[in-house]
Amino acid sequence: MLSRIVNPLLEWYDKNKRSLPWRDKNNAYYTWISEIMLQQTRVEAVKPYFVRFITELPDINALAQCPEEKLMKLWEGLGYYSRVRNMQVAAKTVTEKYEGRLPKSYKDLLTLKGIGNYTAGAIASIAYGIPVPAVDGNVLRVISRVIESREDIGKPAVRKKIEQILAEILPQDRPGDFNQALMELGAVVCIPNGQAKCHLCPISHMCLACKNHVVEEIPVKAPKKQRAIEERTVFVIQDGYKTAIRKRPDKGLLAGLYELPNICGHLNQDEAVHYISSIGLEPLYIERLPEAKHIFSHIEWRMQGYRIRVSSLKEEDDLLFVEKKQSDKKYAIPSAFGAYVKYMKEDKS
Repeated sequence: MLSRIVNPLLEWYDKNKRSLPWRDKNNAYYTWISEIMLQQTRVEAVKPYFVRFITELPDINALAQCPEEKLMKLWEGLGYYSRVRNMQVAAKTVTEKYEGRLPKSYKDLLTLKGIGNYTAGAIASIAYGIPVPAVDGNVLRVISRVIESREDIGKPAVRKKIEQILAEILPQDRPGDFNQALMELGAVVCIPNGQAKCHLCPISHMCLACKNHVVEEIPVKAPKKQRAIEERTVFVIQDGYKTAIRKRPDKGLLAGLYELPNICGHLNQDEAVHYISSIGLEPLYIERLPEAKHIFSHIEWRMQGYRIRVSSLKEEDDLLFVEKKQSDKKYAIPSAFGAYVKYMKEDKS
């Protein structure tokens, strides 16, 4: 039955696919970069990042040779920074082992750092026309609804089962377009959270979940573990036009990125002033900033912020003191601190 979705889905895709800066370029590098960026990030948010990234790093060799701080700056705001680090490791492997060109073999693609089944399938099918499935969350949702599967899509065995099902119906002449059509349908029509637009779906007449009015119940996915809550106090330390930042450790959360100084726990104003004095700075003025939170995959930061004017900025421990323009160009500060980075806008005037 599932083979019947191929032609109507491709016809719909040809007429309705979105214009995306990485689409229809026949460029494996573009496919790779876009697919890694799109993990955990919306398409509209990715577009400007993608254009900026390939402008600065137009090919695999450029990515392999890019200095770390520049690479982190290009990725700033996308989050999950391990993705871009893995990409650079993979790029170096490709330059050394494959003469700077992503391999066409699905199995060879899987050997590269940060490339799993989905990304390998996307590159192989979209860029090289190799008939292998590319199963992401959108595809899992679409197929689960079409066949009315009640199996947990979070289980690797279920993903593998759907990959095997799709491998049997992939059109040999247009595997990349078919994979993209499934992704596109899941992104704009067969969307989650009870908002599916079945009246616009080209395969709704074949969809068992639609036929049996259970679209909102599918797909099934076990609830995520509750995130740990961590309270932090963030400091915007300034002497008028420079702000203190520091580099995070090379391992762990947000490894190797720059941040505004912060500590665990919520401090009141007196405690905040005492902390600034304890690191060798002389506080002159303190302003409480709005509270903020940032959600990581496994932890949630609940932040209290203070802007503190000091008499002078002395190079204490690991602190750097930079102007806003300098920070914008050179230092990658993750979006976790976005609510407080905006207070770095002071200048000499």
